[in-house]
Amino acid sequence: MSSLEAKFPQNPPLKIQKLVLGAQIGLRILTIALTLAATLVVLTSRQLTVAFGVPVDARYSYSPTFKFFAVANAIVCVLSILSLLLVFFLCRQGSNPAKFYYFFLHDLSMTLLVLAGSAAATAEGYIGRYGNTHSGWMPICEYVGKFCNKMTTSVILSYLSFACLVMLTILSASKSRLIQV
Repeated sequence: MSSLEAKFPQNPPLKIQKLVLGAQIGLRILTIALTLAATLVVLTSRQLTVAFGVPVDARYSYSPTFKFFAVANAIVCVLSILSLLLVFFLCRQGSNPAKFYYFFLHDLSMTLLVLAGSAAATAEGYIGRYGNTHSGWMPICEYVGKFCNKMTTSVILSYLSFACLVMLTILSASKSRLIQV
């Protein structure tokens, strides 16, 4: 029976390890910034206007979809901060493919969470902007344009964080595939 050390190939050159570590840190910082910005834009999006003589108050908190979107981005932001701290801690112990497998699982779950929130907010935003004539839902963005524009900005930021998380997932998966069983 082979020992645990024999299951893992030798460490790649130091230059490649530093490049991968730099990419991990950079993408995680970018993900934190994008999800934090998306969350803050959602939480501050509010508009009060009058349509057809009726006061209309548009807030993210009136929609379960937008609540989920805000919470999903906040969770991804907090867990990305924790994973960044974990990268700093684990980088001192050397490169081990088994560690990257756990980062792969973490990054994949964060990718799916931010994608679910973004997709839900996109669907609701589409109905708000263009309506649905078959259901009798009229577009409302012409009345609450400021709110719709802030939500659109937040969704774009969230999709950018999704792209960063996809790159992190691919990076972690490529490093964890070096595990030999």
